[in-house]
Amino acid sequence: MPYEKQQEMLWELGQIDIGLGTLVATNERITQAIDPSITELSNWLKQTQPNIHVDETPWSVKGVKEWLWVIANSEFCLFTAADTRSRAELEAILGTQYFGVISSDDYSVYNGYQAFAQQKCLAHLRRHFKKLIQLPGLDNQAIGEAFVDLIDEAFKNYAQWFETLDSTSYNDWVNQFKCKLQSSLNQWIDLAGATAGQLLRSLRDKASQWWYFLENPEVPPDNNQAERESFGHASRTLRLAVTKRKVSGGSRSMERFQHTANLLTVVQTCRRQGRSVIDFFAQSLLAGSVNSQSRPSLLPQY
Repeated sequence: MPYEKQQEMLWELGQIDIGLGTLVATNERITQAIDPSITELSNWLKQTQPNIHVDETPWSVKGVKEWLWVIANSEFCLFTAADTRSRAELEAILGTQYFGVISSDDYSVYNGYQAFAQQKCLAHLRRHFKKLIQLPGLDNQAIGEAFVDLIDEAFKNYAQWFETLDSTSYNDWVNQFKCKLQSSLNQWIDLAGATAGQLLRSLRDKASQWWYFLENPEVPPDNNQAERESFGHASRTLRLAVTKRKVSGGSRSMERFQHTANLLTVVQTCRRQGRSVIDFFAQSLLAGSVNSQSRPSLLPQY
């Protein structure tokens, strides 16, 4: 179907504007048409993918703070409207345990969640140490600078591996880096004040989560697939959602909030898969109008 015809259909059956950072749907036919594809993606996700990135952002519904969750990797994004930022919401989306690697920030809900492994976001950790540099207190500046330098070194060498896939050089660096990291922890952990000590104890006690990527570089050291952008992937997952929230001021009901989450799922997943968003909506509407079984799928095509 020609692009102009597809656009005309979308505007007649339910207004959708995905330009200039806005995203609007005013007709139930749109949301009903894409629901089966959203359900399929959600069920497929629970079957466990090797590495997923998780994040959440606040969302206003009639002035009440709710939460928009996103589960993503380089080929899909699943958005879910939720009442809370709690473990219960995470388990509702993924199940009580997940047999893949979960990348996230260090929010307490993810700590202790049953997964094969976790990778905490080093970009978040770097921000904490940057703040520490400015915090008055004995040794805070020195500790902050030392660990910002270590994190920057980790990002630099990971980026180099990502570009070259030279595992020999990467593994040589990893062995040296582990020694340097342990030496820095030993040097500072007994001298640190309250804030610095909390950060350093987290690095020591949750080392397998902060540094999982050292032994498994196929998992990136950040949560950017869910939060912003990742190495080689310019799609910013939450940017469209945050822009929509700022423009609209939120949602008028939880039902509309979930409709928005579903639309965001379609838009961001299609973009990550290099597919036309307009085509997907048009095909979904056509499938629904003729009661067809051949609905478009959001599952990655390997």
